[in-house]
Amino acid sequence: MPAAGAREGTGAASRARRRRGYSWEGAISRRFNALEGWSAFRLGSPSAELPDVLALNPAQSAAFVMEAKSGTTNRLVVPAEQVERCLRWEQALGPYRVRRVVLAFKFLSKRRVARGEYDARKLREYYKEWDVSVRPIECVCHYDGSTYGRDGGERVALDLGECDVPIARARAAQGI
Repeated sequence: MPAAGAREGTGAASRARRRRGYSWEGAISRRFNALEGWSAFRLGSPSAELPDVLALNPAQSAAFVMEAKSGTTNRLVVPAEQVERCLRWEQALGPYRVRRVVLAFKFLSKRRVARGEYDARKLREYYKEWDVSVRPIECVCHYDGSTYGRDGGERVALDLGECDVPIARARAAQGI
């Protein structure tokens, strides 16, 4: 029997959301691992204080700490706690000269318009770099790539730029 206040079907919907997220994390890891010199690990575990993906290139002294979000809506949200967790990992990787906290957003090629109803749209991926000098707040990314923050329930300006991630460069060079 569902918990009080729970909607029917939320268990299946939650599993589908998690499956999409795990798939996106795995895709990011595979893309990094296909590049020479890179080793990437899908670490994402909600209870383990780990980022979703950690990508390292010791020869270039480069590290990317990533939180990955994927979905069918027009907005994807990274909670402040997950940004904070990534920032702690970025600090822990101090020996690496280049350290980036990246929020990776994937908007799927279908947009949910109602329960069980979807419209076709273009698949879009964004790699937004978090400025480590900015206090962690909730981050919202729109399908068009624009971002804003939410701090204590208030909408605040948060203009995150695109991060020059090696996997994005490699895909652009392949025409993908």
